[in-house]
Amino acid sequence: MKKMKLRFIFWGTLFLFAGNLLAQDYKADDILGIWLNEEKDAKIEMYKQNNKYYGKIVWLNEPNEPATGLPKLDDENEEETLRSRPVMGLVLAEGFVYEGEGLYEDGEIYDPKNGSTYSCYMKIESLTQLKVRGYIGFSIIGRTTYWTRTTK
Repeated sequence: MKKMKLRFIFWGTLFLFAGNLLAQDYKADDILGIWLNEEKDAKIEMYKQNNKYYGKIVWLNEPNEPATGLPKLDDENEEETLRSRPVMGLVLAEGFVYEGEGLYEDGEIYDPKNGSTYSCYMKIESLTQLKVRGYIGFSIIGRTTYWTRTTK
């Protein structure tokens, strides 16, 4: 009986420490920096302003229109008045609040490829991978993409 108690204490302690080792202790500002989108055609710089997190496009694989050589414009935007703004420098992630454990919520993400804005949350999967989930209404109905940490 005593051996059984010792085994239980040993395995219980081992699982307790193993769980703590697997859990990352992320800090709010771990999201800051430059991320390459999954399609590898844009880099987004995440920055902090007034205790919220934002992301703007700082690099595009094809920043100019092939036919004209002029900068790509936000011509798919649902708001006609915004269609003349350049995609380069566009703030596409807005208003994220850090909730702990690598999770950023209450933000919105804009997709310049279709001109739509979605509710969004982001989750740091590792220091080099960011899960980005855009959705309408409930997070069950949406799309997930993964960004990879990179440099300019």
